[in-house]
Amino acid sequence: VQLQASGGGLVQPGGSLRLSCAVSKSFFSLNDMGWYRQAPGRQRELVAGITRGGRPGYRASVKGRFSISRDNAKNTVYLQMNSLKPEDTAVYYCNADPTYGSKILHSWGQGTQVTVSS
Repeated sequence: VQLQASGGGLVQPGGSLRLSCAVSKSFFSLNDMGWYRQAPGRQRELVAGITRGGRPGYRASVKGRFSISRDNAKNTVYLQMNSLKPEDTAVYYCNADPTYGSKILHSWGQGTQVTVSS
């Protein structure tokens, strides 16, 4: 199963980035998907999730700034990140969102680094 995140980079506070994650077709079609992040010294956390039907959910710290979407034809999940803050700095990963029962894949892929700094 493939989970290939991309789109990260260095951005100034207040800037925007759009992350993409290419997912194997079978895994993508069967699972709710989520974006996670892990900052140095901290546990990985679920940032945003989207059900197979397209219903999104967000953690409080990113609500109103981040937007998750999925393209079922391309087996890709996206994370549009606006009004970025230094505390958003982390490695971002995609995987299944277990909120409604989907099973997280043990192999997380390499993730994509997001650095918010002036």
